[in-house]
Amino acid sequence: MKLYEDLTWRGLIKDTAGDNLEEILNGKPITFYWGTDPTADSLHIGHYSSLVTAKRLAKYGHHPILLCGGATGRIGDPRPTAEREILDYDVIDHNITKIREQINRLLDGKAELVDNYTWTKDYSFLEFLRDIGKYINVNYMINKDIIARRLESGITYAEFSYMLLQGYDFLHLYEEKNCILQVEGSDQWGNITTGIELIKKKLGKEAYAFTMPLILDENGKKFGKSEGNALWLDKNKTSPYEIYQYLINTSDTKVLEYLKVYTFLSKEEIEEVMKKHEEAKEKRIAQKTLAYEVVKDIHSKEDAQIAKKISESLFSGNIKDLSDEEINLAFKGIVTISSSEDTILNILVNNNVASSRREAREFLNANAITLDGEIINDENYIITKEKNTHILRRGKKKYYLIKMN
Repeated sequence: MKLYEDLTWRGLIKDTAGDNLEEILNGKPITFYWGTDPTADSLHIGHYSSLVTAKRLAKYGHHPILLCGGATGRIGDPRPTAEREILDYDVIDHNITKIREQINRLLDGKAELVDNYTWTKDYSFLEFLRDIGKYINVNYMINKDIIARRLESGITYAEFSYMLLQGYDFLHLYEEKNCILQVEGSDQWGNITTGIELIKKKLGKEAYAFTMPLILDENGKKFGKSEGNALWLDKNKTSPYEIYQYLINTSDTKVLEYLKVYTFLSKEEIEEVMKKHEEAKEKRIAQKTLAYEVVKDIHSKEDAQIAKKISESLFSGNIKDLSDEEINLAFKGIVTISSSEDTILNILVNNNVASSRREAREFLNANAITLDGEIINDENYIITKEKNTHILRRGKKKYYLIKMN
């Protein structure tokens, strides 16, 4: 399957610019770019759909430039509702360093990494207005969707100028790197076309672009930190298991879309996965495939295998086979009990798992207490230091992480 056909089948092309974009994508190698601003010290799963697309283009032989916006990040692109928080310069520099590490890993070191601050920091305000501002009409700018939505509530000049800065990025990369294609999420269409307009008016040449539809979660919201549903690509912020567990809970209505967008499985492989899934939906074959493939690409095959093992152990209740590290990953964020060796009865009462010794005995006698997946009903059973961590469960859903001291 040729690149343009593959992108279309996956639903990754929304808006396009350039009369022969299909020919460009299917033809000889070109240079393209995707950019993001360093608003945090990690990218998240919302960025990942764009990075996967950039990786697809690279696999077909095109040269990727990944731009981290040290300049545009100092301004902040307009949000639909309110102005972004202005970050300190040292925070921006730190974020860029961390994001570049992630991009370099995800693109297997094959992407050219650039920072737009390098070509804007010495550009004077007057020169920028003469060289760039005079080519873009204000009426053109205010008719862009993101600007139009903010006019009633108000938009600062700094935010309004963001479009010119990103447009200049495309112009600069076109001239300096022969970068003829920009690829972004559909919310960047107004900024993209501004760059195309500059290239056309200043250089008299044609540039190309396409946007990808924004990938939405189960509730119709885009993935991102502003929506409160960020799955970070930094494993210290979001563990591989957390990403795996989130994706394994994907609904049947979204799983095919996610398989197409987020994995490198071929059309034939995805169709085979969905065929098996439809034959036995209770096995969640599609969701398990999605979760495994994404974690493998973001982190590693080893991380994907560990996440899979944790998930399967929790589902089967066979927790005793999990290592201390795997238990900590699986139960990150749950109530933690610090305890020395003691009877299970004392631990239940002393840590408010049960309100009294009587209630604790009732839980034990009703087989409502499990330790590392095994039912405990002997009130004198001693929890030992043989393992540093244990998982205590009361009933079906109440978990506690016991750390021995």
